[in-house]
Amino acid sequence: MAEGIFTELNLPRYEFKIRVGKENKQIYDGIRKKYILLTPEEWVRQNVIAYLSSEKKYPVTLMAVEKKLMVNNMPQRFDLLIFDRKGNPLLVAEFKAPSVKITQDAFSQVVRYNSKLRVPLILVSNGLTHFICKIDYQSGSVVYLDQIPEFF
Repeated sequence: MAEGIFTELNLPRYEFKIRVGKENKQIYDGIRKKYILLTPEEWVRQNVIAYLSSEKKYPVTLMAVEKKLMVNNMPQRFDLLIFDRKGNPLLVAEFKAPSVKITQDAFSQVVRYNSKLRVPLILVSNGLTHFICKIDYQSGSVVYLDQIPEFF
């Protein structure tokens, strides 16, 4: 249990495999299948992944974490990408530490990734505040949703 390690988030509580070393704490990432340094941003990512998987039914087998993406000939890394059942990008997410306020910079960062990915759903979260928007590429509209939709 990670109680006392990081801020209580605006998400249900989940159990995680955490190991404590001499100099740091690590959390097991079931997607990458290894222990990862437990930073505040990683704490948010793992909690949101647990929420998407358990509450919204997004299959972890369709999730990719910290993968490289070339944008304007510059290497970038998205925080989380979820594919639909046909293998098309469905949702891209950007995570910040709970102490970091969600600003236009966070949205600009994920929109940069999306210039290549062209997903219909964008999620930005610091674990306390969550923004989810749906993009309609035909009409060019962006609609902010009240909640993350269930996997379809």
